[in-house]
Amino acid sequence: MTKSPSGPKKVPYAALEILFLDVGNTVLSMDFDLLGAELSSRGAPVELAALRRAEAAARPIVSAAIRDRRGDASFDPMGIYLRAMLAGVVPGDGRAQALAEDLLVWARAHPVDRLWCGRLPGVEDALAAFREMDLRLVAVSNSDGTAERSLVRTGLRPYFEVVWDSHYVGCEKPDPRIFRQALAAARGRPEATLHVGDMYDVDVAGARAAGIHALLLDPFGDWDGVDCARAADLSELAARLRAARR
Repeated sequence: MTKSPSGPKKVPYAALEILFLDVGNTVLSMDFDLLGAELSSRGAPVELAALRRAEAAARPIVSAAIRDRRGDASFDPMGIYLRAMLAGVVPGDGRAQALAEDLLVWARAHPVDRLWCGRLPGVEDALAAFREMDLRLVAVSNSDGTAERSLVRTGLRPYFEVVWDSHYVGCEKPDPRIFRQALAAARGRPEATLHVGDMYDVDVAGARAAGIHALLLDPFGDWDGVDCARAADLSELAARLRAARR
């Protein structure tokens, strides 16, 4: 079982005032159409539904690698992410790894906000619901300086009071400083703040270290054994919050 040093805490849904939301795989997804087209052009066509499923299954693998190799200068999480994703959908001994290396070169030649520009299903309705419940929204993202541009590009920026991008603030999740800085910028209280993200060892561990509640998005039940609140997506979280606030 994956556990935070501070242990599990019950989320006080009815008392929350602020939601911290990761951007990638929480609000926006990879452009799977674009990735699928690139795979097809390389002779490896993959159904988009299978690619989405494989992406979600890769998250615990990447999260564990981040935990185990933190501080390793040679560590390449994007490489691990692509290799794990493609291993589940590309047949042939060694072919997935070769394709991943090729796609890494391709991906690094594109702006991040071009690759991560897919609105996840139901996200805008969920963001609107959060605002209707008087919840304040703050984006807290490990990014390269393009998190705000990605939200602007997809029309979702108006829902957020603050966008906190690791590129500009000098630290990244799971470092608790990024959460504390975002909390100070939003003038929020940790006990009334919930951070939502897709990586246990980045989002949950980091938020807890800053004294903030955490929830892990787990659309297909890939995170068996984690000691935190989970939801399939932001729509499920919105329904949970509505029920708690009646």
